[in-house]
Amino acid sequence: MCWLRDRLDAVLAVVYLIFNQGYGGRGDLAAEALWLGRALAELLPDQPEVHGLLAMMLLLDARREARFRGGDLVLLADQDRSLWDTAQIAAGRAVLDRALALHGRGPHVLQAAIASLHADEPRDWPQIAALYGELSRLTGSPVVELSRAVAVAESEGPEAGLGIVDRLDLDDYRYLHSTRGELLRRLGRTEEARDAYRRALALVHDDAERRLLERRVAELGTSS
Repeated sequence: MCWLRDRLDAVLAVVYLIFNQGYGGRGDLAAEALWLGRALAELLPDQPEVHGLLAMMLLLDARREARFRGGDLVLLADQDRSLWDTAQIAAGRAVLDRALALHGRGPHVLQAAIASLHADEPRDWPQIAALYGELSRLTGSPVVELSRAVAVAESEGPEAGLGIVDRLDLDDYRYLHSTRGELLRRLGRTEEARDAYRRALALVHDDAERRLLERRVAELGTSS
């Protein structure tokens, strides 16, 4: 088992990659990732990051049935919560508790804690923003910082979130532009929002995401 412990970060990264592919619509891959996560948790019961990854996957996968409606992507705020698997959310939180009991503060444990908070209503946006801040310091990832910007926008207002977004060097990342478009829309800066959404559209490859962005552009109306 020493070889597995030595390569644990790489193994967890591969399982996470498989899950992400499944989360985009391939239920078979998501199920495979969950099976692998459970197997790793049995093999390495004292590793908090293993439990953190499994908890995160369980919590995210519990919302899978609500993520699409008629083939169109449904954002978290608009999802039908009655379609969420509440038993799986409870299972994910139990696994998260195990990771925390092992004093886990790694990236997978933090992401699981964030996913757990997203299952609450109302959501504790200041706490979500704080956890993203910790995750950002731990990973140095601008993508994580973008997620923090979304949480900050919800807790402190869109201008605060936009201030973070505009400092990020992610010009080729579609989610930066779609996030920027949403924040600009909330601020009433319609023309800039339209441009940001169009920039995101130029970078998107997924049909469901493309339709979502096209709806956002259409909702802003035509330029004068």
